[in-house]
Amino acid sequence: MSTLSQTLAFQLKLDSRAKNIALVTTGTLFIALMAQVAIRLPFTPVPVTGQTLAVLLTVAVLGSVRAIASTSLYLGLAVAGFPVLAPQTDGSHITGVQVLAMPTLGYVVGFIVAAAIIGKLADLGYTKKLLPALALMVLGNVIIHALGFSTLKVLLDTTWANAFAWGVAPFIVGDIFKIAIAAASLRGAWYAVNRFKSL
Repeated sequence: MSTLSQTLAFQLKLDSRAKNIALVTTGTLFIALMAQVAIRLPFTPVPVTGQTLAVLLTVAVLGSVRAIASTSLYLGLAVAGFPVLAPQTDGSHITGVQVLAMPTLGYVVGFIVAAAIIGKLADLGYTKKLLPALALMVLGNVIIHALGFSTLKVLLDTTWANAFAWGVAPFIVGDIFKIAIAAASLRGAWYAVNRFKSL
């Protein structure tokens, strides 16, 4: 291979890597931004936020590797001390090692697990059509809530019924709306990502 060919190949690889980093970072920032849209309910430590919408949309368009990286970076930033999680009632944020003991940790871990599973199916093209995408978003939501309320049960040392009442039941109707919004935004998100990749 000529020196010019090697240089061009390296440049293309570098450009691709830079684009992937940009997509991962954008996904993380989108999740962090939507986490700030938070409503605290008086009977549960789990807030109503826009995180699930952001995660489902990010996972659907980024695919498994980038989505896992994006959601893992989100958790990593919180542990590193950045105020990316949903704010508390007084406006403060849980950061640092305290993140690993917070009752809602399971939901954030659920983001990563959903990224791995739904992202892999996105890699296979299942999120490029509306109905399969809707089904996968529902599945992703179930995964997030399953890990979330299970962790809630353990960390708060409560019953399964209480954990479900605090961590799942109040959010079902809102999640339906968030899934609908994410699905409706999917075509535009795919267009934006593909447009960026072609630059």
